[in-house]
Amino acid sequence: MKKILFFLLALAAVQLSAQDVRHYEKIVRELSSAKYQGRGYARGGANKAGKYLEKAYRKAGADEVTLQPFTIDINTFAGKMEMWADGKKLTPGIDYSMREYSPGAHGEFPVYYVDTLNYDSDRLFADLEKPEYKNCLVCCEFWFTYRHSKDFSRLQTNGGAPNAGLLYTWTSPIKFYKAYGHRVVDKPIVWVTPEAIEGVRTVRLDVDNEFLKDYGLFNVIARVEGVRHDSCYVFTAHYDHLGNLGKKVYYPGANDNASGTAALVTLAAFYAKNRPEYDMYFLSVSGEDANLRGSEFFANNPLFPLDRIKYLFNIDMIGDNNPVQYCEVSDEGMRGFALFERINGEKHYFRALNRGELAANSDHYPFATRHVPCIFLENQEGDAFPYYHTPNDNMKTFRSDSYAPAFRLITDFIARY
Repeated sequence: MKKILFFLLALAAVQLSAQDVRHYEKIVRELSSAKYQGRGYARGGANKAGKYLEKAYRKAGADEVTLQPFTIDINTFAGKMEMWADGKKLTPGIDYSMREYSPGAHGEFPVYYVDTLNYDSDRLFADLEKPEYKNCLVCCEFWFTYRHSKDFSRLQTNGGAPNAGLLYTWTSPIKFYKAYGHRVVDKPIVWVTPEAIEGVRTVRLDVDNEFLKDYGLFNVIARVEGVRHDSCYVFTAHYDHLGNLGKKVYYPGANDNASGTAALVTLAAFYAKNRPEYDMYFLSVSGEDANLRGSEFFANNPLFPLDRIKYLFNIDMIGDNNPVQYCEVSDEGMRGFALFERINGEKHYFRALNRGELAANSDHYPFATRHVPCIFLENQEGDAFPYYHTPNDNMKTFRSDSYAPAFRLITDFIARY
């Protein structure tokens, strides 16, 4: 009888866990659907997702949900998006994408290839004065331009050289970014795969951009009331993403970061059912892909004193299956990290916790610089990881393997910290 009872309890626990994972996946599927157009800015997808989260937190049992508005300046590409290489039409998001601070571009242009093996900046600028390269697109491997940024910054300005723009080659899968889209440079800059541009003599572009000034966004902040109010735990995850690349292509962002956003909702539901000792705040931020604008705004305009935070968890891109969990920890969070490692060693949630150097790469950073104890959790190098910032970061490539161990590691930590 005891064996049967144990089996039934174990089966119930498995079923409950499976039910929780299905709820988690349902939220990820919703947020990465075409309804939200990549949760970007030009078509209002980010704000639509924020409204969905407001309802989701209330349904989860949050005691209070607050919307915190802020504004950003951001460059967008939701209009025309077409490119031809020697007459062959290329596919946006697959063969090419736009640098986030690029203007639009319309016309046909010769291609000038930079000689990276025998590079001479004087010769480069002299060549661009020749009639055959008038109004050309300068093509070069991206990391080479990064190493010679002074020269290539000149090529981005109207007074720097007579070229029409730049083609940066980047290996497939091609990425798209928003981090530095708060401005627009003089000339178009296109990311393109080496295969798509190899040997090409002319490129035709028909690309629109729209610069949004003082565009309104908002953070969604849910609170689950604890027994004590003198301290609190904070969970962050960004719900915005890259939005559109032209009229037809959008970036679903299932892993980045519908995965972390969904985890916050399920954590809120867990603590609403299991009343915590301390207040729990769930901070779903927008504007992360626009250089951490939402979390920075909250850190400058907190709804409660930041020194009340016992620990902050930033969950970003856990929709993957690597058994090793990547993390970053603030200086003040290192005492807590020892407990994380101890719990993981006992329960074997992950094969290991791989701690990297603290960086301004997600929403924990504005809090870390303000001396908040915090940890950043991101599942890197799994099967889903190569597709982040591409149109293929969708439910087909998404993996939920890391959700349950991350959830249990966090809740165990809170129970023992």
